[in-house]
Amino acid sequence: MRREILVVDDDEAVCESLSELFRGKGFAVTVVTDPLRAVAAVDPRSTGLALVDLRMPGIGGIELLQTMKSRFPDLPVVIISGFATVETSVAAMKYGAADVFTKPIRSSALLAQIQRILSERPEREAREEDETIISTDPAMEEALTLVRRAAPTEAPILIRGETGTGKELVARLIHRESGRSEGPWVEVNCAAMPETLLENEMFGHERGAFTDARGRKQGLLEVADGGTIFLDEIGEMSLATQAKMLRVLQEKRFTRLGGVETVRTSCRVVAATNRDVEAAIRAGVFREDLYYRLAVVEVRIPPLRERPGDIMPLAAHFLRRFAGEYGREGLGLTDDVAGVLSEHTWPGNVRELKNLIERAVIFCEGGPIERAHLSPQYRGLAGDALPDRFASSARQIISEAITRAGGSKTEAARILHIDRKTLYNRMKKLGMG
Repeated sequence: MRREILVVDDDEAVCESLSELFRGKGFAVTVVTDPLRAVAAVDPRSTGLALVDLRMPGIGGIELLQTMKSRFPDLPVVIISGFATVETSVAAMKYGAADVFTKPIRSSALLAQIQRILSERPEREAREEDETIISTDPAMEEALTLVRRAAPTEAPILIRGETGTGKELVARLIHRESGRSEGPWVEVNCAAMPETLLENEMFGHERGAFTDARGRKQGLLEVADGGTIFLDEIGEMSLATQAKMLRVLQEKRFTRLGGVETVRTSCRVVAATNRDVEAAIRAGVFREDLYYRLAVVEVRIPPLRERPGDIMPLAAHFLRRFAGEYGREGLGLTDDVAGVLSEHTWPGNVRELKNLIERAVIFCEGGPIERAHLSPQYRGLAGDALPDRFASSARQIISEAITRAGGSKTEAARILHIDRKTLYNRMKKLGMG
């Protein structure tokens, strides 16, 4: 458990009181009375939680919360205030606050909640570390080889692939294997925000830029300085915002909304889209010059239907993960269910498979997962025979596993993440003896 708490409050008496409380319980405490220096005080290796006052000069608690969560998505932030209302509490929770406490604070309640939040964090980190890229498919391996060669460079990268193929995981891999891995990682979902909000989030604003702009706000391009900014679904970005992003890529600078000062950023841009970019360019909704700036390195993630050999290893991976998470240790898949998974074309890709396995684990109280544990839309699939379109691939995959295992079918089953009985049944159906 990380036991360092960052206290951000312009009231020195409050900081002193909270520091005494936390240090008395064995926590390390860092105090910041200038909220504009709060983000720089976060150490990703040791800071376990930030306690942030709602009303401070220069930047409000909600804005600071947004900035912290953008730069450190996994950092729990607790808001404290003497002026909290239902509206501010809802806003704080909307932007990712772990909790909201009203002054005067009951120390016992605050300590109990902080202990709970910090005790849960290792579990979340373990789940996040479990989000690995699993594939033996040649096309996917080729894509990952390209990613690993490009990651240490400063080149912008465009990741293309259908929804649910794992574009975000690939983007995170790029960040981890780059020279910026210790810098900030900032995600922006361009499809989740209207144009005006997206522009404000990306570039920030100056005081007075619009009615509610009571102070300067850093844009996410500033927050990502020295790290990586991931622009997910960039194909949904408006042409006006695209023009501004082109300047960022060309000149490494931009201007905040309502401002005249040029702001420089050294962030590395990684973008992703599920759109047909060429068609979008022809339709005039995506800038061709931006495309070429983004696609210095272009990576295509193949859909799951094009890599059937990955279905069962991925299913086994998610099964282990959710069996542990929901206390259903020792679960397996019946041969019938394995056939269902192999038959399905997976329009939702890896995300769909992950959701299917999680639901099945929840509804399976013990023993192997059966057809009845699947969502209704999957129960009608044949499942008793491997589809012809997968048969040749399946034979090749099994043959390669047996070769790697030195002829041992038990070891081959382990390599394929299935039990030995399932392997024998599958080989029989494929005419492999």
